[in-house]
Amino acid sequence: MKFTSTVCLFAAIGLAGPAVAADPFYIGGWTFTTAVVAPWADPQRKADGAERARLMSKTIVFGAREISGPRPFACARPLYKVTDYSPDMLFQGAFDEMQRADKKADPKAIAAALGFTSARIKTLETGCEIDVHFVDDATAEVGLNDYVYTLKKR
Repeated sequence: MKFTSTVCLFAAIGLAGPAVAADPFYIGGWTFTTAVVAPWADPQRKADGAERARLMSKTIVFGAREISGPRPFACARPLYKVTDYSPDMLFQGAFDEMQRADKKADPKAIAAALGFTSARIKTLETGCEIDVHFVDDATAEVGLNDYVYTLKKR
């Protein structure tokens, strides 16, 4: 009887087994849903639609030890780090470069046009050349070549 009471007490206070941490919000499958021509794209050059067509409806899976999905997003050994970026640092500093080339280019306004309304944008650095910027916990955007792709969590 005493043993049963002790087990119940430990279970009630969470000491009955190892603690299980919740997976980070980005772990799991993310599907390419839309793509728009990137703000940094040269308007004199037509964006390549073949890559866009190849990626639409495909899924990237952020796993604890790997990223699976279409090229160039797959990665055997990601080194995840979540940080907050300001709008000028999105897409590897593209908006900052735009502003340096044209003082009228406002990184906050450009980011807002893509759905980023906060002054700090949660960003997943993967260590695999691709950064993922989160509009919210279920919507992310990645830049590749002359497109900004939207990913939705499955």
